Amino acid sequence: MSPPAPGETAKGVDLNARLPSHGGVGRRRAAADSRRDAEFAAFTAGAGGRLLHTATLLTGDPAAADRLLTAVLARVYADWFRMRADDPYEQARSELVRRFHHRPWWNRPRGGDLDRLTGQERLVVTLRFFEGVAEEQTAAQLGLPADRVRAICARATATLRSRPATPAAASVAEARSARAAREQRAAHAGKAGPGTPGGSPAADGPAGARDPVAASSPSGPSGSHRYEGTP
Repeated sequence: MSPPAPGETAKGVDLNARLPSHGGVGRRRAAADSRRDAEFAAFTAGAGGRLLHTATLLTGDPAAADRLLTAVLARVYADWFRMRADDPYEQARSELVRRFHHRPWWNRPRGGDLDRLTGQERLVVTLRFFEGVAEEQTAAQLGLPADRVRAICARATATLRSRPATPAAASVAEARSARAAREQRAAHAGKAGPGTPGGSPAADGPAGARDPVAASSPSGPSGSHRYEGTP
């Protein structure tokens, strides 16, 4: 009796026939990964700009916002297969809020459009006004009562409306001060020697020239604030 061939038992059964082939599984996995990459690329192309703006409002620093969003998108990509029935934008926003909300206590956000607000106020204002999230949903996401979110929102809004004079108004005030100084110098020159009668400020420029700041005024109340995220 001849010995069994490789892969066969003495009864003539081919052991290799019982082993499953993994070629089909590998092809399906590769196809799923390719589909995820395409879907994720389309998601980031459509929602990446808005998410970056939200991150910038929260952190106040473009570099910090970019680092925060990179970590968020990495988590979303890793969880892509598990959230097929969920909205990826809401998942990304929730992850963004969670990471910012649980940042180290010493990492206080500074700068940006919401410079005078605390981290908690930034979260409430960004979610309520820029993202348009309902008050109850904002409260649930931050783990706060709804009336607390309402109070934080009112305080933050009052802080934003009480901001100092805008740079445009400050420039007008500086121009007026310079104009008054020119008039004073012209008047002094008229008294010191021959020149325009009465020390007219016409000595500073051609006759009939009109000071462009003479009729200018601040474009609005000094405490006004335009928040581009407000609907």
